[in-house]
Amino acid sequence: MTRHWSAPLLVNVLLGVPGVVPIWLLWYFASNWPLAELGLTAREPTENDGMLGWLLIIIPVVGLYGLLWWLANRPLRRRTTLAPRLYWPLSVLATLLPTLVLIITL
Repeated sequence: MTRHWSAPLLVNVLLGVPGVVPIWLLWYFASNWPLAELGLTAREPTENDGMLGWLLIIIPVVGLYGLLWWLANRPLRRRTTLAPRLYWPLSVLATLLPTLVLIITL
């Protein structure tokens, strides 16, 4: 039985490496449509085909990644002694860690 927080941390950091793609897709979509409509970001000037094409890509990619993330974390959550109020934020932050490292270093 996994009792320490290092196993969920390691699993979620490893899941965060391919997770860079769905996170980037979500940011690209948000920055070109809802955030741009609110005036918070500038729309990509060459993106004039609309957002439907992006939605056809984003929904399956993010959906499959979310399913994979959930299937990996649900059994792991039961095997650890971390409380759910600590486990889930740790898992989300560990998953976002590779993306944050890329943002900081690039």
